[in-house]
Amino acid sequence: MPELPDVVTYVDALRAHVVNTRLTEVRLLSPFVLRSVDPPLDAVQNQVVSEVRRIGKRIVIGFNEGYRTGNQQVFLVIHLMIAGRLRWREPGAKLGIGSKIVLARFEFERGTLYFTEAGSKKRASITLVRGEQGLRALDPGGLEPLEATFDQFRDVLTREQHTLKRSLTDPHLFSGIGNAYSDEILHRARLSPLKLTRSLSDEELRALYEATQTTLTTWVERFREETKGGFPEKVTAFRDGMAVHGRFKQPCPRCGSPVQRIVYADNECNYCATCQTGGRLLADRSLSRLLKDDWPKRLEG
Repeated sequence: MPELPDVVTYVDALRAHVVNTRLTEVRLLSPFVLRSVDPPLDAVQNQVVSEVRRIGKRIVIGFNEGYRTGNQQVFLVIHLMIAGRLRWREPGAKLGIGSKIVLARFEFERGTLYFTEAGSKKRASITLVRGEQGLRALDPGGLEPLEATFDQFRDVLTREQHTLKRSLTDPHLFSGIGNAYSDEILHRARLSPLKLTRSLSDEELRALYEATQTTLTTWVERFREETKGGFPEKVTAFRDGMAVHGRFKQPCPRCGSPVQRIVYADNECNYCATCQTGGRLLADRSLSRLLKDDWPKRLEG
């Protein structure tokens, strides 16, 4: 799922390509992608984009004040979910991928924005809302990690007793952090993903805060450098240069130990046992049930 650094990169690119540009046509190729009926989709037809911003992992496109419904501005909100992606093509340029994955096409004066989603599970969505109140209803309310002070970060993190992995990825607590970057943050902070939030020392809290700031800022800056004013084409949860996420059995870049994982539902958590858990392997639910007493307790065992 695209997370804060990816979504920020999309927002940057959209600002450069569509702000102050008229949206001449919206074509839905998958009717289920539209999750609202009021305001209607034609509320944004032939309207000029006034802004693009991020709410959590959602991309918000606001339109000029020339069209208002009940004196409220209309916003088009895109949620990419796991497999949703945005692709930009200049006028006359071909998409270059299979049309079956295209959910919607937005025709602008300067080019075409394609909203695609790979896979059979169609989770990505488009929602139209009225005014700031409508946007707030879609906002889970998590703290913006790059805008937070240490005190704010600590207060939100320790509000409830959960594992660090759960808390960092809870959109009601922190905005924009998901499975991939939580792995990277915890590795940088040298903390176990299963450590409980209220058990952290002041030193560990500070390390986690600084790791969150550094990790997210580093990847935002890296993506901006890669894009260089263009449009991001290779948005993925598995990036070259990541320390642990998606690197199961590969060497940890800090200590060389093999990266471990915990598999749960459709996700997995990657970590370095040497750097983060004192060499202790964390139990994988499905495998630990199967292996029972044969499940190794330490990296060397």
